[in-house]
Amino acid sequence: MVKNDSIMLILSSPSGAGKTTLTKKIQQKYQNFKISVSHTTRKPRANEVDGVDYHFVSQKGFEDLIAKDEFYEYAKIFDNYYGTSKKSVKNILEKKQNVLFDIDWQGTKQLEKYDELNLTKIFILPPNKLELEKRLSQRNQDKKENVTKRLNSFENDIKHWDDYDYVIINDNLDNCFRQVEKIISLNSIDIKKKLNF
Repeated sequence: MVKNDSIMLILSSPSGAGKTTLTKKIQQKYQNFKISVSHTTRKPRANEVDGVDYHFVSQKGFEDLIAKDEFYEYAKIFDNYYGTSKKSVKNILEKKQNVLFDIDWQGTKQLEKYDELNLTKIFILPPNKLELEKRLSQRNQDKKENVTKRLNSFENDIKHWDDYDYVIINDNLDNCFRQVEKIISLNSIDIKKKLNF
């Protein structure tokens, strides 16, 4: 494992609260942040690109990677596997870039076991469950039964907010993004102190 002082920023949230949109906004604005592209057995949505949004693999392919200890973390969510490849993270760190993780609370708990990872953990919440249902329904990317599954997991997901360093309510995307930027700025200052800049 490459040991360095790159920021490793985790964004977690209940499904539909905005973590993926925020993650993409960070990468677009900050060239030194790279998204750790997860592996998944989920089928691609119409607008998703293999290798950009996810590495789409078969269930057997994913289970082979588990057997080879290729993941920092993985979990089965809504009947599909998702996982963070050690190789993917190592490649970003070797370039002295910061890593963005778009993962859930289960993945965060697994990443915390690795002392060499310099993690900053942010939990994004929707203003309320009604707003979450509206966002999931408007997204039009999931079948109705998938929206129901995601809503049903909401109560369990929000129990884990206190495992995080920061909690932000995403009632307005621009305001939420500004709060994430403040956290990035604070953690950049901490890293400079460690490096005696």
